[in-house]
Amino acid sequence: MPTKLGQNFLKNSDIVKKIVAAADLKADDLVVEIGPGKGILTEELAKYAGKVVAVELDEKLCKLLLNKFSNNKNIEIIEGDILKRNISGLLGHWMSKSKKTSDVLPTYKVIANLPYYITSPIIRLFLESDCPPTEMILMVQKEVAERITAKAGQMSILAVSVQYYADAEILFEVGKENFDPIPKVNSAIVKIAPHSSSPYQGRGTKGEGENTKNFFKIVRAGFSAKRKTLVNNLSSSLHLDKNLVEEKIKSLKIKSTARAQELSVEDWKKMVEMFP
Repeated sequence: MPTKLGQNFLKNSDIVKKIVAAADLKADDLVVEIGPGKGILTEELAKYAGKVVAVELDEKLCKLLLNKFSNNKNIEIIEGDILKRNISGLLGHWMSKSKKTSDVLPTYKVIANLPYYITSPIIRLFLESDCPPTEMILMVQKEVAERITAKAGQMSILAVSVQYYADAEILFEVGKENFDPIPKVNSAIVKIAPHSSSPYQGRGTKGEGENTKNFFKIVRAGFSAKRKTLVNNLSSSLHLDKNLVEEKIKSLKIKSTARAQELSVEDWKKMVEMFP
């Protein structure tokens, strides 16, 4: 079967078992799997989870999966683009089909092997949804995993975006030889666990939503030109006097020569209070 959409299929069953073990699944857990491919991970997940809802974009793979799991009552295959799905709607659809009657959407975990080009959009889709998962166990390119879990000094917009909502850690690396076809780079399994009091995510007040919007406005301004200092980027992007920006940054005990990648998420939160 030809690969499309950046697909590299995991073929090592030992790695599959490590991923499932990392998810620490219980018999009543609901798992949303994105990009199940040929179903090697789906099959293992279904052994431990109460229900696996697998969303696959590729039509041919969907047919393969529907045939493969036709006798598995706790696996549901959904064809479609997860980025075009409303997460509440997806969960509501599952509840309707499973004849669940509660008005409260279920808790769930997200497990996925993500192509590079949709990693960031998918992470933010779930973390910013009305009903974020309890945790995400994601296989991504090693370099992307390192960017997601970066510390102050090596931060990026991706790192800030994830860490604003959640704690993130690399669990283990996966060599490229474990895939078919073999990709050019190694991968890593990253665990993302939303903060218990994560801001906004559709659940807070209008004010909290506005704070989140402003937070990312300031972050984008700070990262607008990689080689320029934070002072220059904020002054230019926010159309503010450079001396004023420098004074505010110094009041936060941040050097006037600092660059965006040097700041932690907590630094950015303080920054937002200075530039409402």
